Amino acid sequence: MTRRKVIFCLGVGALPVARKIATELEAELHGKADRVSQEGLKSEADVFFNDAMEHLSNLFRDGVAIIGVCASAVLIRGVANCLKNKLNEPPLIAVAEDGSAVVPLLGGHHGANDLARKIADFLEITPAITTAGDLRFGIALDEPPEGFVLANPENVKEFTASLLEGGSVAISSENNAVAPDCMPGFYRWLQESKLPFLENAKLRISLASKQISGSTEHLVFHPQNYAVGVGCERGTEPEELISLVRNTLQENLIAPESVALVVSLDLKADEQAVHAVAERLNCPARFFDADSLEAQTSRLQNPSEIVFQEVGCHGVAEGSALAATGDSGILRVPKVKSNGSSGVGRATCAIAKAPECLNPETIGRPQGTLFIVGTGPGSPQWRLPESEKMLRKATDWVGYGLYLDLISDLHNGQELHPFNLGQEEVRARHALKLAALGKTVALVSSGDPGIYAMSTLVFELLERGEQEGSDPLEWQRVRVEAAPGISALQAANARIGAPMGHDFCTISLSDLLTPWETIERRIKTAAEGDFVIAFYNPVSRRRTTQLAQAREILLQYRPPGTSVILGRNLGRVEEKVQVITLENLDPTQVDMLTVVLVGSSQTRRLQLLNGEVKVYTPRGYANKQ
Repeated sequence: MTRRKVIFCLGVGALPVARKIATELEAELHGKADRVSQEGLKSEADVFFNDAMEHLSNLFRDGVAIIGVCASAVLIRGVANCLKNKLNEPPLIAVAEDGSAVVPLLGGHHGANDLARKIADFLEITPAITTAGDLRFGIALDEPPEGFVLANPENVKEFTASLLEGGSVAISSENNAVAPDCMPGFYRWLQESKLPFLENAKLRISLASKQISGSTEHLVFHPQNYAVGVGCERGTEPEELISLVRNTLQENLIAPESVALVVSLDLKADEQAVHAVAERLNCPARFFDADSLEAQTSRLQNPSEIVFQEVGCHGVAEGSALAATGDSGILRVPKVKSNGSSGVGRATCAIAKAPECLNPETIGRPQGTLFIVGTGPGSPQWRLPESEKMLRKATDWVGYGLYLDLISDLHNGQELHPFNLGQEEVRARHALKLAALGKTVALVSSGDPGIYAMSTLVFELLERGEQEGSDPLEWQRVRVEAAPGISALQAANARIGAPMGHDFCTISLSDLLTPWETIERRIKTAAEGDFVIAFYNPVSRRRTTQLAQAREILLQYRPPGTSVILGRNLGRVEEKVQVITLENLDPTQVDMLTVVLVGSSQTRRLQLLNGEVKVYTPRGYANKQ
């Protein structure tokens, strides 16, 4: 899989070089908001950030290749707290602002040196590569071409040391099931290096699909040209399918590293056992519809009418393996069935081999993913890292147009699906349909998606399963994850002090989905219980009486001077927070962008020495002392 690349730019002076590198490498350009987003330069960056150190650490933790057009010290400080295991470090490269130097700082054997060479080529300079093996031989042996895997990376250091001490290397054909002319890209990679080749050298490099033990004198590479097709009954224990696949590979002398992907029927897209096998083999899972598998019927060795009657194709394991490897693929291992813990097998697998390396990104489709993302008020400083990570991973963003505008600084090529206010069910359905196609979709909510927002609607639709012209369970095969966000009540509470420091409740005054009689009863109950109350959806252009009625109910239980906080546009430029009294609560001061917090009988108002007013509800610590 191609690693994501980001060009990190701190100032306008670095933009020409940063822009050139981003164009040549087809990478994202990330710029510091207060320096690069000046008038006339707003379109220069794909993504804007405010905190450079935080942005660098987040990118590094996500495994992103970072090319910083800035001082190397900035990059080092930004990722310093993330340094744990050199085997997992992504490339980190510093480029001088004037393009006069390029220095790979970290991840030299994970693509940094290769990237540095590419950058140096189009900048017409010499890269400052310090890795001894790369300097001498022009190759990073633990960074093979796309589609190939080094089975024993732990031996590269000593193997390279032996080369540096004067050793030679042979391309071994011993126990090698892959003829040299089948994988020209791999052998070209070796031949274009400066490695000292000798036919009978002590040091060896092998390319093999078979399981071969490597050593400090023998590096073993595997081409990823196998597809493992699997099928299983609903709810099969993951270990049953894992054991079946593991044993089948071993019995047929196929290295697990040679498996490019695990494939199955799309009805199994949410099956835990299938994903567990893919995770164990460190490869992706992809899925085909029944028609695609049925097209392989003539090539199956074990077609089944029973399977056809159940799922619409004559073979799942064999069919999906053959579909993944294409017309030139061959069925290396026909369908094998598991024994199962009770002696009754619930899983099958088959293995097909392609003549060339397989690219999972072009085969079948992944399980669709729906991220329900809470962005808080929308401002970057109040967005959670988990939300930003989901938004970056998504291929599509779905949401109310205003909410999408508020996260535009994170947009980097995702397809936008804006909807009008009030189209909640329409956008939730649209998001689920996209995810069911195998896309990774972010359904965007302001605040917290689980508080009067999109999460509950998504799960309601999953339960209802109402889809026209398609499988009613299709949406339930989508992986759904939600990220919390800072809700309006939390934001208002933080801005004004701690009015919600004791027991509180939230009530929506919108009677579009809930009868007013029910809302009225809840207000009375909350008032009787002396809860601090957060009112959501207090008024709209069509609903102007509910807040006034709520105030009248509360005045029957609370003093007229009870503190009320009006928080409007919280966390945004237009933010306004007011403290008034319950008797002076005027619905005309409030709109749909306002949250209304009403204190309890115990809520206190505190005026500080500088005149600033804070509101809090004591929990009783004074009595405890």
